[in-house]
Amino acid sequence: MKLLVTGGAGFMGSSFIRHMLSSHDVSITTIDALTYASDMDSLSSVVGKKNFKFIKGDISERDLVFDIVRDERPDAIVNFAAETHVDNSIKDSSLFLRSNVLGTASLLDAVNRFSIPRFHQISTDEVYGDLPLDSADSFYESSPLRPNNPYSATKASADLLALSYHRTYGTPVTISRSVNNYGPFQNREKLIPMAIDKAMKGERIPVYSKGENIRSWIYVEDHSRAVEKILLSGRIGEIYNISSGYEERNIDVVKYIIRKLGAAESLIEFSPDRPGHDKRYSLDTEKMESELGFKPSLSFHEGLDRTIAWYKEKNSQI
Repeated sequence: MKLLVTGGAGFMGSSFIRHMLSSHDVSITTIDALTYASDMDSLSSVVGKKNFKFIKGDISERDLVFDIVRDERPDAIVNFAAETHVDNSIKDSSLFLRSNVLGTASLLDAVNRFSIPRFHQISTDEVYGDLPLDSADSFYESSPLRPNNPYSATKASADLLALSYHRTYGTPVTISRSVNNYGPFQNREKLIPMAIDKAMKGERIPVYSKGENIRSWIYVEDHSRAVEKILLSGRIGEIYNISSGYEERNIDVVKYIIRKLGAAESLIEFSPDRPGHDKRYSLDTEKMESELGFKPSLSFHEGLDRTIAWYKEKNSQI
C-alpha cells in the first residue's frame, strides 16, 4: 500500500506515519511546509527508511501537489496538513484559508485528475460549534456545522468541499472529526504541553477566564489507530467522529499536571477569555464503535501521565 500523508512533520501526522510504518507493509510519502508547528524530530525514527520519503512543500501550491500525486500515484491520500491554533486564526485568518481550504481543494482536484482510490480528510469536533456547560448532549456525524472561530470555519469549509466533491464527481472521500489530541511532540502553544512546560520551569500558566470550558481528549496514538481503521475499512462518503468519551474542564487538566510535577497551583494565572471561546465539546462515537470496532486503548490520565513523562525526559536532554 502506498500512502501520501500531508502535514507529516506535524503532531498528529507524524504519529500516524510512525504507527502505519510500524504496523503495516506500506510505503509513505509525506509533504510538509515545515511551519513553526512542524517538528522533524517527530519523524527521526523513520527518516532514512526505504519505505519513507519526505518532501518539503505547501499543499496550497497546486502545481506542486499535482506533480507529487502524478509521480507517486498513492493508493490513498490522508490530509493532516492544516493551520490549527485558534488564537492565531483570530489574529489573522489568511494562512488558515490558504492551507485549510485552498490546500484541501488542491488535493481533491489531484485525486480526481489522477484517479486516486481514496482521500481521507482529518477534521475536528470544532466544526460543530459548542454545547452549554450544563448540557449532557453530544454531537453526531449528522449534526449541523456551526463553527465559532476562523479556524473551525476553515475546517468546516474543507469538510463541505470534500463532501461536495463526493456528490458532484464521485470523489472517494472519507472524513474524521476528532476531539482534542494530546501526547508526545505536540507544539507548546497547546494547553497540555504549555502547562507541562511552564510547570516544569516554574513559570506562570495562563488559563482563559476561570478555566471552566470543557474539552474531550484522546491520546494521539489512539487517534492514529482510529484513522487507520477508517482508511482501511471506512465507507466512502461517510463521516466518523473520534473520541475517547472523556471530558474534563481545562482548569482541572492544568491542576492535574501541576500536581504530577509537584508545582504550585499559584502558578495559574487567569486571563480574559478569548473571543467566541467554545464552552463544551462532546462527540457521539457509536458509529466508530459499531462499524469499525474502535475503542481507545488508554484512559485520559494514563495517556496524560505518559505525556508528562515524555516531556520531562525531553526537557532533561536539553
